[in-house]
Formats: sequence, structure tokens, C-alpha cells
Amino acid sequence: MPPMPPMTKALMLICTAMFCVQALLDAYLPVTGWLSLWPLGSGNFMPWQVLTYAFLHASIGHLFFNMLGLWMFGSELERLWGGKRFLQFMAAGVLSAALCQLIVTALLGSYVPTVGISGALYALLLAYGMLFPERTIMPLFPPIPMKARTFVLVFGLLELGLGVTGATGVAHFAHLGGMLGGWLMIRYWRGQAPFPRRRRW
Repeated sequence: MPPMPPMTKALMLICTAMFCVQALLDAYLPVTGWLSLWPLGSGNFMPWQVLTYAFLHASIGHLFFNMLGLWMFGSELERLWGGKRFLQFMAAGVLSAALCQLIVTALLGSYVPTVGISGALYALLLAYGMLFPERTIMPLFPPIPMKARTFVLVFGLLELGLGVTGATGVAHFAHLGGMLGGWLMIRYWRGQAPFPRRRRW
């Protein structure tokens, strides 16, 4: 197994450390309340939350599966892109997921905050499917081997269906927003529409 790239490792350590901070300090200081992504109409929204929400997690299971996905997909993509481009891509996923979630909660009149790096993970998943479409992936649920592009399509449609039907407890449209941000970032790097063609030096 190759060593874990530095930015992937740093993100995993930060998320794990923040989960410990939440567990230890939330009873005394509202760390989760300050850093979660609150809807615009809640009266609790602050600009920094569009980034900080990604480093918080609601449970140990939430943290575990997000870190597993970050390790599975983030490690190889960081080795391919390098640390700087990897962080740019992660930021695009986090910000686009936050924007999408803010729009959806405003339309629904929801005042429930959002936490987790899942939006950026869905961006990584999309990138993995675009760059390695023929790779075989064995998901935990269901444990059925499938091509990476099929895996992306299945999970994208699943998130869309769950979001439209109003399944609660998970920010499905934030996940789709993360995928959109990842797709747009790759299009930008490639100089493809809707972005202007980039000059090659």
C-alpha cells in the first residue's frame, strides 16, 4: 500500500481532531453551533461556515465513512494532481455543496444546520469516475463490484431520488452540489464550456 499523500492525511487528521473537540467542548462552548452551516434565514448563519461545516461530523459513523471515502478516492487523486490542485478541488466541492444547501434550505424554509465533508467526497467520487471510468469498485453497501462510472451514476441518481422524495437527516442536495462543483472545476482546468478556453504555455 503506498503512503498516504500529505493533504489527504492532513484533512483526515483535522476532521478527526475537530470531532474530538466537538465531543469535549460542546458542553461548555457551542463549537458545533458556531462552525456548522446554518440556513440563511435561521439568524445563525456566518460567512465562515461555508468552509468550517465540512470539518465537523454528527457521529462516529458519519466520521468513519467520510474518512474511508476520503482515503479511498482522495489518496489516488492527490497523487495524480499534487497537493495544491487537490486542495483547490476539495474547496470547490465544499463551497458548491454549501451554496446548494443554502439555496435548498432557503426554498424549503428549513432551519436545520449542516455538517460534514460529504459534499467534497461526492466531488472526488465524480472525478474518480471521470478519470478512471473502467476501474472496478467494491462498495460496502451493496457489496457488488461495479465500474467506477457506473458507481458514480448509481450514487448520483440515488442522491437525486432521495432528495426529491424528501428523505430526512441527510443533505442529499449538498452531495449533488459537491458533484456539480467537482465537474465544473474539471471543466475549468480543461478549458471547456462554460469556461473560456485556456492558453497552453
